[in-house]
Parts: sequence; C-alpha cells; structure tokens
Amino acid sequence: MGHPTIPELFGGNVFNDKTMKERLPKETYKALRETVDKGLPLKAEVAAVVANAMKDWAIEKGATHYTHWFQPLTGTTAEKHDSFITPTSDGEVIMEFSGKQLIQGEPDASSFPSGGLRATFEARGYTAWDCTSPAFLKEDADGDVTLCIPTAFMSYHGEALDKKTPLLRSMKAVSQQALRVLRALGDTTASGVISTVGPEQEYFLVEKEQYLDRLDLMTCGRTLFGAPPPKGQELEDQYFGAIKDRVAAYMKDLDVELWKMGITSKTKHNEVAPAQYEMAPVFSTTNIAADHNQLVMETMQKVALRHDMVCLLHEKPYAGINGSGKHNNWSLSTDAGTNLLEPGRTPHENAQFLVFLAALLKAVDTHADIMRATCGSSGNDHRLGANEAPPAIISAFLGEELTGILTKLAKGEKASSAEAAFVKIGVDTLPELPKDNTDRNRTSPFAFTGNKFEFRMVGSSQSISGPNVALNTIVAEALDEIATRLEKAKDVIKEIQAIVKDAVKNHGRIIFNGNNYSEEWVAEAKKRGLPNVGNTVDALKAFVTPKAIALFEKYKVLSKEELHSRYDIYLEQYAKHINIEAQTAMQMTRRQYIPAVVRFMTELGQSVKAAGELATVPKELLVEVSKLLTSANKSVQVLEKETAKAQTVAKVDKHAAAFRDKVVPALVRLRADIDALEARMPQDLWPVPSYSDLLFKL
Repeated sequence: MGHPTIPELFGGNVFNDKTMKERLPKETYKALRETVDKGLPLKAEVAAVVANAMKDWAIEKGATHYTHWFQPLTGTTAEKHDSFITPTSDGEVIMEFSGKQLIQGEPDASSFPSGGLRATFEARGYTAWDCTSPAFLKEDADGDVTLCIPTAFMSYHGEALDKKTPLLRSMKAVSQQALRVLRALGDTTASGVISTVGPEQEYFLVEKEQYLDRLDLMTCGRTLFGAPPPKGQELEDQYFGAIKDRVAAYMKDLDVELWKMGITSKTKHNEVAPAQYEMAPVFSTTNIAADHNQLVMETMQKVALRHDMVCLLHEKPYAGINGSGKHNNWSLSTDAGTNLLEPGRTPHENAQFLVFLAALLKAVDTHADIMRATCGSSGNDHRLGANEAPPAIISAFLGEELTGILTKLAKGEKASSAEAAFVKIGVDTLPELPKDNTDRNRTSPFAFTGNKFEFRMVGSSQSISGPNVALNTIVAEALDEIATRLEKAKDVIKEIQAIVKDAVKNHGRIIFNGNNYSEEWVAEAKKRGLPNVGNTVDALKAFVTPKAIALFEKYKVLSKEELHSRYDIYLEQYAKHINIEAQTAMQMTRRQYIPAVVRFMTELGQSVKAAGELATVPKELLVEVSKLLTSANKSVQVLEKETAKAQTVAKVDKHAAAFRDKVVPALVRLRADIDALEARMPQDLWPVPSYSDLLFKL
C-alpha cells in the first residue's frame, strides 16, 4: 500500500466535526454543536456520550492516556497524563473515560505562576474543557499516543490562571460589539462575529552537536557571546533561497506532523538570516489559532531533534543578524464567512469596511501602550528596532491610496480609488476600494495588507493569546462607541461620514506609511505624541493603568486582580530570564573562556621566549590579549556584583528594573571583552562553536 494522500492524512489525529458526526448519535452531535456555536451549557449526559466516543476513537488510534492540555502563564503548555485504565473487582482493568473526566480536571496549581492571585499553599486549580477547540492526539517518536483535550485553567475562586480564558472572553466581547455595528448598518444575516488569525512563525535551526557545546543556547535560548562571522545576511541571498536537502527533510516531517493534528501548515521558506526559516498556516479562529501555534512551536522542536538539529525560537539567538518574530495576521469575519476588513465591491460593503477601519484606528491609537505591552519580553527587547523588526513605536500602515481616501472623506471632499470608480451613498462620495490597493510596508508594526492587519511586533517564542486578547478588547471598545452612535443616529449615512471624519481627525496620528526604521520617524512620532517604550519593564506598566483596568473590566475580559497578577508575573519572568543569562555568562567566562585564553597566553609566552628578539608580533599579541583578559575578568566581577545586588531587591518592579539597568549593561560589557578575545584567538583553542559554525555548518 502507498502512503496516504494529504487529504487522507490531514486531521487524522483530530476529533473534529467530521469524526464527531460519524461517531456521535445525531441528538448528541446536535447538542454539542449548539454548545460550540451558541455557547449553550453542555449537559452532563451529552458530555458522557461524547467522552465515551472520544475515548473509543483515541484507543483505536493507539492512545493509552489522556491529558487536559492547557496554557498557564509561563507562556508554554502544560499536561498531566492519566491512563484510561480502571481496576475491576477481579483484578482486571477496563478502559474508561467519563463525562466528568472530560469536562473538568484538577491539576496541582501551586507550582504555576499566579502573580499573587493565590497563596502557594492553595494548590487547587481546575481545568475546564474548551469544546470550541477540537481534541487531538499527540504522537511521540516511539509511537506513543496521548489524547489531548484543550482546556482553560482557573483557580478555585474562578480567576484565570492561563492564556486561553481571557482570549475566549475577548472573542465574546468583540463579537457582541461587532454585531451591534452590523445591525445598526442594516445587516441582519450575521449571528456572530469571529476574530481570526494566521500567525506566521519564524525560527532558526542549529546542529544538535553544536547546540550542546553552547551552554548559553541550552540555558538561555540565545548566544550571550559570539564574534561576528565574516558573512552575515548582507548579501541578501538567504531569503527565499533554495532550501537545503536536510532542512527540506525536516520541513517535510514537520508538515506531516502538523497536518495530522489538523494544523494547516501552508508556507515554508528560507528567511533573511542564515539558518533562519518561516512557516505560515491558513487563517483560523483566534482561539484555535492560538492552540495551534503552541503546538507548532512544540512540534518544531520535537521534530528537529529527530533530525539531530535543535529549533531555536528565541527572538534574537544571534547578535547582528535578523531576529525572529511572529506576524499576527488579524481580522474579523461573520459566522457566514464575510471578512469585515475586506474593502468590498459594493456601496454597502464599502461603508461597512470604512466603519470597521475607523474602529481599528481609534482602538490602536487609544491603546497603543497596551499593544506594546503585550509584546514585552527580555528576548523581544533585543529584537524590536533591530534587523528586520518594527520599532517599539506603534503605528498603522494603510498605504497612500487608502490614507488619501480617508483624508478626503474627513474633509468632506470627493474621493476616488486608483481606478477612478465613484460610488455614491447619500451625501457621501465613497470610492470602490480594491483589494491589495497598496504596496506592503515590512517596517510597520501594524500594517493593513488587503483584508487584515498584520501585527508584526509579537515575539517568536510568545503565545499569541496575549496580543490577541488586547486586539479583540480594544476593538470591542471602539466598536461599542461606534455602535452607540449609529443606534442613536437619525441619519446613519451622515453618521458614518462623521465617524470616519472623527477617526481621522482624532486618531490619524497613528497612520504612518513611511520607513519605520528611520531616525526621522522617531522624531516625527515624538512630535505626534506617540509612545516610544524601548524596554519591557516600562512597557508592562500599561497593564495596570486606570485606563487599562477600566477597559478590561468593562468587557469582562480581565479583572483588576488578574491584570495585576500578569504584571507581576511578566516582570518576574523578565528578571528571572536576565538572571539566568547572567549566571550562564559568568559560568562560561570563568570555566571556558578565561582558561582557554590563559592556555593561549601560555603558548604565546613560550613562543616569545623561544623567538627572543624576533618575537615582535607574539609580544604585541600577548600584550593585547592580556589587556582584554584583564578587562574581561573585571567585567565578570562587575556582573557578579550587580547580579547579587539585583537579587536582593524585593519589590517586583524595582527588582526587574535593577536587572534592566545594572545587570544587562554589565552583560553587554562582558560580551564586548569576550567577543574581542574570540576574534584574536586560534580557532582550535576557542572552547565553543563560533557564529560561522552555528550559522553555516547546518
């Protein structure tokens, strides 16, 4: 028999709608769909039937265990495996899985971050089945299969301890407000609005053997040291270049594993930097997209190991070359499949698009600080504003044509598209807006790309849940205000024009179509009053402002306590990451670099002694290396001192600030000394693989 075709393979490890139709009684299937589609409560008897069918399906596929798969505030995923076996009175076992076991689990929550929402001794936490995201099977390299049930994770008192719960809440909020706008515009066909995402994923690959020779890669995910290679990305020859056979084999296996789990891996290519690549899926609902992206990252790492490689998801594994991001392509669609950010070809669609575009401009300008905060991490601090990444300034790219149309409409002037097509709606003159009516701007952090916005600040290792919680909620607020205006308007057409005019007048400063990398834009953004928050510690403050608390509480997405918990957790994570980097840097310096340099200096000294007066070059080199070694030794002492001091700071915000202000600069100074030494050392004496080894020997 031949290999299964892709359509036969795709979704084979997912308890999806097709499988449910085949395995569930009609009434059970109908009841479950009503829960998924309409949010109706799931009855216990329905859950029992679903659980039994899910168990039988999983066992037929080779599963012996199940797990409630959830996403704690670590940013990764968590799972506790339980077998299906139940002992019988005669010493045998049967395979059982009840509706109660499907709906709810109780993992120990004490070791997960809670940011003060609960005391350490309060261990109880609950996982609750998210039936809107299909259960799936995970296979390991040995063929072991586990049934994974996507779940929310909450405390005993109902506070969200995870990424999924606020995301589901935000999806509900934006759906409710978008529906109000559609109703006010006369659309009675939609019964729900869904936020959708297609998250592109960038990553690096490195030889496993070389990875294991670099303590910094193992403990930090990035190189803390490394002299620049003679070649980087300056020739621009890697991007979309021919994929090496070994990497292609990895990508093929990755696709297969993802397809089996129903993940629509669509695009793969070489990225800008050496040994950097990208995978992009097809759009799906934000909740499922977030689940899938977590699986993508996990699967990338697992499959790489099978090929004797390691997948690096850090935002900046190597200094001086392109970092990795996660382009979050976001849009809104009705449950009938209409994309609300599609410019459209009819007057009605055209007006609808402009209303939703106005909402986006208002939302992003009003809450740029919150959007920036969602992308804060120690890793992303290295990336934002560097090679091929947007700056820390939030702005929106619309393109010259669309910007011109909005500007003219705001002035009450006649506007036209490039095709000179004029469409009249009452007192307005609105042009037909063709899809892809503008070039792309790869420097923009929030760019309109035809029928969606691409949020490009998200870091490659991050969960996409946080950024999309923010996007959904801030857009819900803007749509709420617009819906209220439309509902009260005596003349909806005039009110649409007023809404567009107000958006351009009050929030047009957020529109920027130029080069976001330029120094001129930094100065211009300051004139416009746009925030430029260059580090995570400052950016995270946006989560606990009165404005943010009022926003998230109004739409029941996050409470004040939940926001403060996330603020504390993310600050703590920042400090911990920097502390790990400092400890790693000190260990590598003292146990690898300094001994290697001392050996080299010993050899140089012997050469000088042997050559006598002819040893001019060895003498000069010996003096140069000696000075650098002395400097490196002092630098590592400073790093040790500053790290110890930072560790004693108790208050979480000041603790993180101490690592940012004192430890990070000390790390930078130490790196400069070590990298200078590497550039002067013989290759055979340098104790770790070089950048050339890591980037070009794959």
